[in-house]
Amino acid sequence: MAYDIKDIALADEGLARIEWAARDMPVLERIRERFARERPLEGVRIGACMHVTTETANLMRALAAAGASVTLCASNPLSTQDDTAASLVRDFGIDVYAIAGEDDATYNAHIDAVAATDPQIIMDDGADLDTALHTRFTDKLAGVIGGTEETTTGVVRLAAMAADGTLGYPVFNINDANTKHCFDNHFGTGQSTLDGIIRATNRLMCGRTLVVSGFGYCGSGLALRAKGMGMDVIVCEVDPLKALEAYMEGYRVMKAADAARFADVWVTVTGDCNVIDAPAFENMKDGAILCNSGHFDSEINIDWLEDHSVKKQELKPLVEEYTLEDGRTIVLLAQGRLVNLACAEGHPASVMDMSFANQALAAEYLYQHADELQNEVYDVPAAIDDDVARVKLETLGVSIDTLTPEQIEYMSSWKF
Repeated sequence: MAYDIKDIALADEGLARIEWAARDMPVLERIRERFARERPLEGVRIGACMHVTTETANLMRALAAAGASVTLCASNPLSTQDDTAASLVRDFGIDVYAIAGEDDATYNAHIDAVAATDPQIIMDDGADLDTALHTRFTDKLAGVIGGTEETTTGVVRLAAMAADGTLGYPVFNINDANTKHCFDNHFGTGQSTLDGIIRATNRLMCGRTLVVSGFGYCGSGLALRAKGMGMDVIVCEVDPLKALEAYMEGYRVMKAADAARFADVWVTVTGDCNVIDAPAFENMKDGAILCNSGHFDSEINIDWLEDHSVKKQELKPLVEEYTLEDGRTIVLLAQGRLVNLACAEGHPASVMDMSFANQALAAEYLYQHADELQNEVYDVPAAIDDDVARVKLETLGVSIDTLTPEQIEYMSSWKF
């Protein structure tokens, strides 16, 4: 085996955490059991660039059970659980290149190590591995059957490649599967982001003002949970429909520069760059806490903070305070990276169960139907999405009605 991890001796603790997460991932467990019987990915080389967490570990187990040879690197320098990485190597035969807190050079070297395995299926979260293959390893593109992409930011990048005619293989957009964005993004991000903020700061949330930049699936879920904890929520948006939706749901909606005057805590969830920028910083109240739950560390203009600060100090791990020239202080969590993964453990296993079930089934479908696909970004087939929802309900002990033949005919006819 080849790997680069912090310490293989951490594997016992990692194994216990992986097995604990597996208890709340019954859909993926059913898939893993079938994969072990049928071996649908026998001999396929999978290169994965994802958050190295206990939930991801159970996806890697399912792929290995399907017969695939899996190599995994981190999709974020701060999200790796070192004990999980150690267990994946020792207990499950997964080649892992990931160390919590790795610098940019190591992060990129780990991506290069995955690319060097000549992967046939790419499993990405943010499209960093896809981008590396399309820029620095173009000689390997011909050997790639296709890929899957987990998050909004990655889908945007891949869609841009497809629009430019440069995408070298078909990719399934896992992010927009209904059983992903309706649960992972909405329910998972809301809980895990607040979890990260609370763990990092130990601040009481109720009675404080939270500003949320972005009111998509992630932002709306975060706003809902923050409101439930007793926070006053302000929403910043550029989409008029989303802004109107937020207003109708009872939130204050305003420009970022105006919201800055009220923010006790500010979270960005847009996937864009410089969402919190000079106009907001100039109006920001003293002691404001800033963090990001979008994929990359581009949403908060950290360069502005660096350039306009007279002092910077680490108050505790991943909690940095900037003192501005006028004496105001601004606190940044997790270096502007994913606060829910850097300061906490990411989404609960029960929601990642559905996301990663889509990943596993999409990889199987991709391998079986590769000859039918063009170099485009595809939605997850509806049959896969529906099956994941159905199985999840079964594992929860929930039964639902089915349409009668009469109802089906009624809904498909204009003659009543």
